Amino acid sequence: MNIRILALVVMLGLAACGNGTDTTTTTDAAPVRVTTVETAPAAETIRAIGIITPADEVRLAFKTGGVIQAIHVEQGDRVRRGQLLATLADDEVAAAAAQAEAIAGKSARDLERGRALLADEVATREQVEDLETAHSVAAAALRSALFNARHARIEAPGDGVVQGRLAEPDELVAAGQPVLVIGNTGDGWIVRAALSDRDVVRVKAGTAAEVTLDAFTGRKFTATVAEIAAAADPQTGTYELKLAIDPQGERFVQGLVAKVVIADHDAKSVSVVPVTALLEADGRAALVFVVAEGGHARRVAVRTGRLLGERIEIVMGLSPGDRVVTEGAAWLNDNDIVRVLDGG
Repeated sequence: MNIRILALVVMLGLAACGNGTDTTTTTDAAPVRVTTVETAPAAETIRAIGIITPADEVRLAFKTGGVIQAIHVEQGDRVRRGQLLATLADDEVAAAAAQAEAIAGKSARDLERGRALLADEVATREQVEDLETAHSVAAAALRSALFNARHARIEAPGDGVVQGRLAEPDELVAAGQPVLVIGNTGDGWIVRAALSDRDVVRVKAGTAAEVTLDAFTGRKFTATVAEIAAAADPQTGTYELKLAIDPQGERFVQGLVAKVVIADHDAKSVSVVPVTALLEADGRAALVFVVAEGGHARRVAVRTGRLLGERIEIVMGLSPGDRVVTEGAAWLNDNDIVRVLDGG
């Protein structure tokens, strides 16, 4: 009986040895997470911070100088076409109009008397012509004074939003000095951003961009470079960039902070992997594990390039589509059997 039992144990042991590969695969495979080698522009993307503003901006001022009597809006207020926004103290303007009206009235009476005297041959033709000239000058001065009186107030030229309030009541302003900045929301929205000289030369009008806003978490908005400043701002040394942005049905308001990402399309594409995939990096040389057919992890020597955020360029050693280990590589040996976890 003991001999038969011993023989049975030996046979089972041999059978287990003959099926050793399967046993190793199911019980000893190392759990790992992997990612696929992708391609990306060789140059870093251009990033900038900007502000959302209406596309059309109008700087409003009074026709004449004077003391501001009232400003009826604040920065950020929405306005409608024809809405009264600001007024000048009208004492001086009204006095100028009254003076011009009085002078014009007197010139009209003088001309009437002169023509009567000419008919009686008391005045000369030259005297009457001088009176006609004086009356024409007085009438023109009256029209100018009335025009100035009408423009001693600022009205909204269209529907929009107040982007800036550049003066305050009781402040003395010169003729034409901007008092309010109004953005016309009917013409769309733009992102105003600033770029350094190193980045601005890599951007072209019409280049596509991606914009994210903290106000709309998880949303990405498409934009296009519309205008690039030809000269640097003398105070900051940066170049202003305007991008036309598509609201995609959302309601924008002036002043939203925008994060802009512009790809350099002139750059060649290179293979990239997460930095976590690298092992034993030494300068530009490093090692990675690539999961081959059959679940074997192969150690591969690679040459790296520039760091692109959380990813790094692979100049040599990998091809797009290769599956590299990103988690668990530190415990692997060459040709180990691995088990890819979900999500990797």
